Formats: sequence, C-alpha cells, structure tokens
Amino acid sequence: MKIFNCDSCGSLVFFENVKCLNCNHPLGFLPGLAEIAAWEPGTDRTCRILAGGQTDQLYRLCDNSQKYEVCNWMVPANDNNPFCLSCRLNELIPDLSIPDNLPRWQQFEKAKRRILYTIMRLGLPVEGTNDRPSLRFKFVADIQGLPPLLTGHLNGVITLNVAEADDPERERRRVSFHEPYRTLLGHVRHEVAHYYWDRLIANSDRIEGYRKLFGDETVDYAVALKKYYEQGAPVDWRDRYVSAYASAHPWEDWAETWAHYFHIIDMVETAASFGMTLRPKHPAAKAMTANLQNISGTNASFDSLLENWFPLTYALNSLNRGMGLLDAYPFALSGIAIERLRFIHDVCHSRPANTLPSA
Repeated sequence: MKIFNCDSCGSLVFFENVKCLNCNHPLGFLPGLAEIAAWEPGTDRTCRILAGGQTDQLYRLCDNSQKYEVCNWMVPANDNNPFCLSCRLNELIPDLSIPDNLPRWQQFEKAKRRILYTIMRLGLPVEGTNDRPSLRFKFVADIQGLPPLLTGHLNGVITLNVAEADDPERERRRVSFHEPYRTLLGHVRHEVAHYYWDRLIANSDRIEGYRKLFGDETVDYAVALKKYYEQGAPVDWRDRYVSAYASAHPWEDWAETWAHYFHIIDMVETAASFGMTLRPKHPAAKAMTANLQNISGTNASFDSLLENWFPLTYALNSLNRGMGLLDAYPFALSGIAIERLRFIHDVCHSRPANTLPSA
C-alpha cells in the first residue's frame, strides 16, 4: 500500500480516511487513479475533486457511503451505477436491522477494499468470462437458534460471516484452530485465493506446474479436511508449508500461500512508500532498502521482494515484542514454501492487465 496525502493541505492521510484530520476536507478514493482525493461539494450531490488535472471531473459518493458510512470509494458522476467499483461486487450484505451487524460489516469492507487495491495494482481479473465467474461477495450473519454460517468460496462468490469481525470471536476461532495468526484481512485474502485458483490455475496450462509444487488437488477434499481436523498437521509441516493449515490439502496450500504473498507485497510496498531503510549494526542482521518499482511494477523481482521482506519481518517482530504484542509475522518460510510463493508471484505478474470493471 502506497502512502497518500491530502490535496488541500498536503498532510499525510491513509487509505481508510474519509476526512483529513488537519484541514477537515472530506476525502474519497478514486479507483481509476488509485489515489485518495480531497473534494468539495458540487451541485446535485456531486463532488469536485481538488487534485490537479481532476477539477473538471465530477464524482459522487457511493450509496454505501451515504446510507451506511461503510465505504470511502467514489463514483464518476456520469456512472449510472449507485455503487462504487468495490461495493458493486457485493451480492448480499448482512441484516442491518441487527445493530451489531453494521460495525461488523464496516470492518470487513475495510479488509475487502485493501485486497481489491492490491488486485488492481497487480492487474488481476475480477469480471468473469464465458467460462469463468466474476468475483463477488456475500456478507452473512448467524441467526440465533440456527447453526453458524460458514465462510467459504463457491463459483466465484466469497461468503464471509461477519461474526469474525468481533475480536473475541475471531480469537476464539484462532485458538480453537491452533493458529498463530488470524485477522480479517488475512482471512479474506485466503478466501479470495480460492477464486483465483479457479480463475488462473484450473483448466489452464499452469496446472502441471501447480501440481509439481502444491500437490494433486484431485485428492478428496472432504476426506483431507476431516483427516486434518482429526489428526492435525504433520510433525514436519514447518519444513514444507507456510502454515499448518496449508498441509490439509493442495487447495488450502495455495490459499494460505497466496494470502502470505499478499501480506508480503502489501507490507513491503508500504515500507518502500515511507522510504524505510534498515541498516542494523549487528553484522548478522540484514539491511533493507526497498524500491517501489522493483516491488510492485510490471518487472517486479521476486528475489528483490524477499530481500526486503526478511529484514522487515525481523524488525517488525522485534518492535512488536517490545510492546508485548504477538509477532507481526509469526512464520518461518521454508525453501519449498518460498518456491510456492515464487510460483504465485510469476502467475500474478505474467498475466495481461485486467482490473476492476471500468466506470
């Protein structure tokens, strides 16, 4: 994630901001430019963008911003769709007559939009083709007296149970599943990965390369998961996988590895945007000088990405421990896990550009 500034006063602002805390100008995200823009009210509910070169282009707020304050993405005024490019991917939102569901949905929307930002930066497809479904989202909530609804993916639709937006519930699931790390962002990245396996790997010329690294996905999925939950991960899973759950089935290995790849590029790009460098005094500690183009550009090098990633994790984990927090990245990458990450990097960077549908 690159850093942003307010077009009115130049102050640092963040991807989720709806207002500049320095000058109080309202802010919105322009998907076509991948920029946060300050704006002023126009006529007929339109907004005039203050950014240079955009002052003649009128926008309006997404309906989900005006009604529920769950979105900060903007829509060109001449677009007849009331929703922004992120919210129009929603097939279902939770029942908002239940008071807790609105703040839960808000948290999930923040995670979803951050993932879509990375998808756009990588040029990954979102809209479907004749033989591939579009990416869509359903936000569901448990109903009292009925079994909990499951998070998952089917035919391009990512179903997300908003109960996981509650910290105690998410922590309960993390502990019950023996996971060192469980966040909304990581969870959505994992589920989106299943969509991109279907979209980029299944029935493609990449399938054999995938099977050489991840294994045979035709192994019975239900049986494999049952075995994992009954017996746990193999003792040596750290030597072969990015996480214990990745050992359950080749599809889950792909999804966990994909999520880790998105963790890596987001955090290293953010560090590079802040001009972060690391020059530790100890000779055994590696230095870091991230170059934004080398990380997220069309010629991005996987080796350059990792050269910056490992020193960054050492520093971040050490800083977290100084605050008494869990490690920011509580994982160690084995050689085979790194090769699987490289495969995903190559898949993401070898495709023709095809981003969110044009407005």
